Amino acid sequence: MRPAAFVSAAIVTWATWAAWATWAACAAPAVLVLAGCGNEQPKSALGYTEDAKRAYDSAMDTFNAHDWLEAQTEMREVKRKYSYSKWARQAELRIADADVEQEKFADAIREYKDFIHAHRSDMEDVIYARSRIVDSTYAEIPESFLMPASEERDQAAVIDAYKELKSFLEEYPDAKQAGHMRELLGNVTGRLVRHELYVARFYLKKDNYDAAVARIQYALKNYGDADAANVTSADGSLRAQALLLLGTTFLKMNRWQDARQAFEAVVRGYGQSPLATEARNYIRFLETKGV
Repeated sequence: MRPAAFVSAAIVTWATWAAWATWAACAAPAVLVLAGCGNEQPKSALGYTEDAKRAYDSAMDTFNAHDWLEAQTEMREVKRKYSYSKWARQAELRIADADVEQEKFADAIREYKDFIHAHRSDMEDVIYARSRIVDSTYAEIPESFLMPASEERDQAAVIDAYKELKSFLEEYPDAKQAGHMRELLGNVTGRLVRHELYVARFYLKKDNYDAAVARIQYALKNYGDADAANVTSADGSLRAQALLLLGTTFLKMNRWQDARQAFEAVVRGYGQSPLATEARNYIRFLETKGV
C-alpha cells in the first residue's frame, strides 16, 4: 500500500472510531436515566392525599395565626398542586373565609358563589358557602353612630340580606346554621318593618293618608313573618304596631269599618300586649258611633 493511501485509511478508521466513542459517551447517560426512571415507582393516591393534607394543615396553621394574606397564598398553592383532592376544595373555602376576616365581603361573596358553581354535589360545603354568603351580605349593612337611624336610611343592603336569609331558610330549614339565620332574619325583618312605619308616619305628618296606608299595608304583606321571627320592639310586636297605626290612619280617613277590623286584629292576635289596650279603647270609641 502506498504511504498516502495508508495514511488516508488510518484517518478514516480513526474518525469512525472517534464518532462511535462520542455517540456512546452521549448515549450512556440517557440510557442510565431511562433505566433509572423505569425503576422509579409512581406516587400512590394515598401519598398524594397525605401530601395534600400536610400542605393544607400547614396553611391552616398560618390561617389560625390570623396571617390572612400569607394563609391565602399557601391555600392557593394547595389548590394548585393538589387540585384533585378534597383539600383543594377546603382551601378554596378558606381563601374566601380569609377575605371575610379582612372585611372584603364583596370578594368573599364572589368566591363562595364560584365555589358553589364548581362543586354543586358537595352538599355540606355548599350549605356552608351559602351560609357565609348570607353572613357577608348581612355584614355589608352599614352600621355607624354617625349615620341616621337605621329606619331612616336606604334599605338596599337590608333587603339584599333579607332575600338571602329567606332563600337559605327555605332551602335548608334543618341546616345546623338555621338557628343563627333565623336570628339574623328577625333583626333584618325588624329593620324593614320599622322603616316602612317610619315612612308611613312621615306621610301622616303631611296628611297624605293614602300613602301612609300603602306603606303600612306593604309592611304587613311583605314582612308578615315578623312575628314568626320574634320581631319585637320596646313597644311590643312590630306587627301589632303596624296594625294599630293602620287603624288610627283609617280613623283619620273616616273609614270606620276598616279601622275597626285593624283594631280587632290587634286584640285578637296580641291580647296581652299594651297595644291591645289601646285597640280596645278605639273599638269602644267606634261603638259610640254605631260601628
